[in-house]
Amino acid sequence: MRKLLLLAATLLAAGTLVPSAVASASPQPAPAVTIQAGPTASQLLAKTTSCKQISNGKYRTDEETGKTVAVCDANGAVFWKADMDIDCDGVRTSRCNENTDCCFQPDTAFHASNGKPLTADVTHYIVVPSTSSIWKYTSSGLKGAGSCAVIYNNKVLYAVIGDTGPTQIIGEASYATAKDLGINPDPSNGGVDSGVTYICFKNSTVSPIESNSAATSVGSAKATAFVNNN
Repeated sequence: MRKLLLLAATLLAAGTLVPSAVASASPQPAPAVTIQAGPTASQLLAKTTSCKQISNGKYRTDEETGKTVAVCDANGAVFWKADMDIDCDGVRTSRCNENTDCCFQPDTAFHASNGKPLTADVTHYIVVPSTSSIWKYTSSGLKGAGSCAVIYNNKVLYAVIGDTGPTQIIGEASYATAKDLGINPDPSNGGVDSGVTYICFKNSTVSPIESNSAATSVGSAKATAFVNNN
């Protein structure tokens, strides 16, 4: 350090001081700390401990299970607690096609900005039940490309409403949603039987629907408002 200072003084006297020489002797700022966007899983779950049921009855999580899942109303959102089945519908890929999924359909209820179906192993999307006497999702302010938070094992992932499913069953999300939550995404043997909370925000829109970064941006802001207002 003494040699560096003497050299700097000599160069300064000679009028040839190089700016980087002084910068190298100055303390460097600490790296920025990355803060997770939006509320934590525990903050969100704390707002879902009681249910103001708005569904006319309850849903099954699978064909063979009983009717156990209610859709609950909240300020700015609706939520339900269920399982997660894997939806591989949409654009054919090496992971999602007729060979990997016995029930594969080459379409989704809502389409990407290019007019094509969503890509299940890329886009974070969830499935809502098709309209029935149990519940009409649009009457709760939900729609295609609507923003949702999906919580599992203390992790929060933001997704869109991308597809509709059976009228009597609830609890399904895309291959990509499962994978990024740490759930086995294989459509033939993946998913999880319980422990998933879905919070969908009323009158929200993610644009473009296929953008996971847009889903996170919109979702984290909506989730913050949800925690503050409930």
